[in-house]
Amino acid sequence: MKDEQPTEANYSEPVAYDAKGNPLYAHPPQNVAPQPAAVHVARSLEPVKQEVSEDMKKRHDRSVRQYPTLNLSEGEYIIRAVRRHPIGLVLPLLAGIFLIVIALTVASNFTIIAESLMLTNVLPDPAVVVLPLLAFSAAVALGMFIVYYVYVSNKFFLTNESVIQEIQVSLFSRHEQTVSLNNIEDASYQQNGIIQQIFNYGSIRLSTEGDETTYRFTYVANPKNHIATLNNAVEAFKNGRPVED
Repeated sequence: MKDEQPTEANYSEPVAYDAKGNPLYAHPPQNVAPQPAAVHVARSLEPVKQEVSEDMKKRHDRSVRQYPTLNLSEGEYIIRAVRRHPIGLVLPLLAGIFLIVIALTVASNFTIIAESLMLTNVLPDPAVVVLPLLAFSAAVALGMFIVYYVYVSNKFFLTNESVIQEIQVSLFSRHEQTVSLNNIEDASYQQNGIIQQIFNYGSIRLSTEGDETTYRFTYVANPKNHIATLNNAVEAFKNGRPVED
């Protein structure tokens, strides 16, 4: 018995007839491109936690105790805390001291000054002048404290994961900026003028990838050393190596 070979379908011949006797023909199959199969990957709701060594945990706990205002992630610790150079306070504090000295000198010697100028019959009672001068001195002293507080409250921190900048704009205005080391594209420093060279201070500049945001921190003491440490930390972090102090 011979094997029966499948015959090729003849699509020119009717395969059936409708109720009115009209022929019905079959249509050849069309070449349909296969549809890609959808693959669904299940993700866990909780992110996978990285393993934190005992040494990292100790450093993290120490950094949290030293800088309780910072929002550090688990295993993140401070490598370097950068503060502003005190030279930025010289001019405002000297100006404030000068105004206070002048006001107190006039207040304490008001009678002598009035007599030397022969204005005792023209000027009012000494208390009317002395009290405003004392109030002026107190206001200047308060302003000096505010300037000092705002200046020293601006800080720059390098951690093993990111750069954190605490920005104190005014007495009651403060915010924090955090940039991951992985997003830092360029870190540089700048010193302008002979004064900055002599006293060894300048500004730090960071630029990030993508949105091209630039961050600046001014009046930094020894900026060259800080930038060298920061660039080493960025390179180590991007290459998956431990970030050293």
